[in-house]
Amino acid sequence: MLSGLSSCRVVGILLGIMNNPIYGLVLAAGMARRMGSTKQLLPFGNWTVLQTVVGTLLRADLAGVLVVLGHDAEAVRESFGEQDITFCVNEAYREGMFSSVLCGLAHLPQNADAVLLALGDQPQIDLPVAQAVIAAYQKSDKGIVIPTWDGQRGHPVLVSLARYRAEIFALSGEQGLKPVMRGYPEDTLEVPVDDEGILRDLDTPEDYRAEVERQKAKVKR
Repeated sequence: MLSGLSSCRVVGILLGIMNNPIYGLVLAAGMARRMGSTKQLLPFGNWTVLQTVVGTLLRADLAGVLVVLGHDAEAVRESFGEQDITFCVNEAYREGMFSSVLCGLAHLPQNADAVLLALGDQPQIDLPVAQAVIAAYQKSDKGIVIPTWDGQRGHPVLVSLARYRAEIFALSGEQGLKPVMRGYPEDTLEVPVDDEGILRDLDTPEDYRAEVERQKAKVKR
C-alpha cells in the first residue's frame, strides 16, 4: 500500500530519478591536521560526524550516494559496518579537496545528470537544505545551484554534469572548482535557506565542540 502518494506519483518520481539521476558525493578524504584526529570518526549525537552527513543524503531521494575516502580510509570505511554505502578511495588526497572531487566524479555513472557535493565535516546541515537545493535544480533551467544564508554561499552545492563534467576534468586544480562555481553567473541559481549551518565546517577542536553544543541545544528544543 502506498502511504500518502498515488501510484502515478510514485512512478513519476522513479522515472525522474532514472532519466535525470542526481547523485550525492561526500568529500571525506582530508587529513584534518588542525583537528588533530580523524574528524570523520568523531561522535556527533548517536552517530559519527561522517555517518551523520551520509545519513542525511541517503534520505534525500538521490539516485545514489558516493563517499570519497583518503586519510585513515580503512578505519572510516569500517565505521559504517555492514551498511550498504558506496565508497571510493582517493590515493592522491594529500593534493587537496579538488583531487577528491575528481576521484568521486570518475566513479559516478556516466549517465549521472548532476551531482550534489557535500562536505564530510558538515554534520549540522539538515535534510531540508539538501532537499531545497535539489528541488531548485529540478524546477529551474540552471546548471549550478548554491544555497545561501544572509547572502553568503555555503554547501551542499549542486552541479550539472551534463554541462560541466568535461570542464571540471579539464581544470588545473589550482583554484579548485572556483572557475566553474564562479565562472557562470548566468547559469547559477542561489537558493536562500534559513540555516546558518551551511557556512560552517569542523576544522578545529573548538569548531567541533561548538557544533556539538549547538546540536545538543537543538535536540532539547
